[in-house]
Amino acid sequence: MLIIAGLGNPGAKYAGNRHNIGFMALDAIHRKNPFSPWSKKFKAEISEGELAGEKVLLVKPQTFMNLSGESVGEAMRFYKLAPKDIVAIYDELDLAPGKARIKVGGGHGGHNGIKSLDAHCGKDYRRLRLGIGHPGVKELVTNHVLGDFAKADHTWLDPLLDELAIHADMLVRGEDSQLMNKLALATGGKPEDDAPAKKPGGQSHIRQARNHAQPKILPTSGPMADMLKKLFGNKGD
Repeated sequence: MLIIAGLGNPGAKYAGNRHNIGFMALDAIHRKNPFSPWSKKFKAEISEGELAGEKVLLVKPQTFMNLSGESVGEAMRFYKLAPKDIVAIYDELDLAPGKARIKVGGGHGGHNGIKSLDAHCGKDYRRLRLGIGHPGVKELVTNHVLGDFAKADHTWLDPLLDELAIHADMLVRGEDSQLMNKLALATGGKPEDDAPAKKPGGQSHIRQARNHAQPKILPTSGPMADMLKKLFGNKGD
């Protein structure tokens, strides 16, 4: 069984906030896949379903962001699950809007919802971070995360959430890099595993020394010139 927890704040006041992209992601997964109607349990809105042949529980904590771990931890213990059985989806200031990254464990990066999950669930769960961008200065961060997505943001937000929902089964199968590629392509980026252009092979220090030691001007006459012609031939040959 897998718990997919989307982080956010409850209530209509916060529904469109950048901080609520985790809730938005779960709503998209719920819409596009066969899940039960939302109900209340574990201090959360929950919905049960199946993805890739495995039971999945969607969890939207209703404790407010800073206490998200109370809700997710309660569900984890009820089903006797481990941190590896949890995927948390949340907003990331340090990623450009529309970028996505996933990893197991790591730091909280100042995110209070993740601090709470770390405290109640342990740290070794998968973290799907969805970029919302940084306002540029620390003083504007609170207004930024608690501000609504702008109309222009939906040019990347809607495709991102739709693609995540359509391919949510990849989360269950652990196909994380493939999912990141699909999300990148959906938002106009390049696949994450595109190999960078191959650099020319490096030369050994001996070969480099030999190359640098070669004279820049070769003799055109005399015994040395005759020997070089025998070894390499004329350029016009």
